[in-house]
Amino acid sequence: MSRWTRDELAARVAADIPDGSYVNLGIGMPTMVADHVPAGRELVFHTENGMLGMGPAAVGDQIDEDLINAGKLYVTETSGSSYFHHADSFAMIRGGHIEYCVIGAYQVAVDGDLANWRTNSPEVIPGVGGAMDLAAGAQNVFVCMDLFTKSGESKLVTDCAYPLTGRGCVNRVYTDYGIFEPKDGGFAVVELSGAATLEELRERCSVRLDAPSGVHA
Repeated sequence: MSRWTRDELAARVAADIPDGSYVNLGIGMPTMVADHVPAGRELVFHTENGMLGMGPAAVGDQIDEDLINAGKLYVTETSGSSYFHHADSFAMIRGGHIEYCVIGAYQVAVDGDLANWRTNSPEVIPGVGGAMDLAAGAQNVFVCMDLFTKSGESKLVTDCAYPLTGRGCVNRVYTDYGIFEPKDGGFAVVELSGAATLEELRERCSVRLDAPSGVHA
């Protein structure tokens, strides 16, 4: 079996968020979640630049140059969508009204620490955006990312080597190789994509991966 594609991963995230939830989507891969809401379900998507009720990505004649998300991508609006000041948008986040946020990451540690706004490379432009507010204010933090860097290093780590976005905030991590939850000094395996065995991932990630019943090494 191959790794999950980005579309498959976004669909997996969307399927795990309860119907009717208020959800903030970070830039990059997380924005694709809005394109994969299961039929018959409603998720109310929030974008920090001031919109509630964001729909899927806009294509063709759907594009309105005034309607973008926080990642500057053209989006659609759903029935009943609303617009508001940037400060009001952050008040929703800081007030704990966002039930789920889906966010990217450079690293996630075994204790749920999140590093996603900069690396130690001078070539990477820092970009915290609203990530710190979401890490602290969202009721549930889902990370959506590739499991390995382009050079093959694991993004699941014992301790984050990069500046932290938030401490102990990550509830679940969705990757192309599987789904993991920080737990008891390691990561509990929720599901594997089948692209690698559990033992292979243990060797590559160098963190403790605990298998639930039904997942074999």
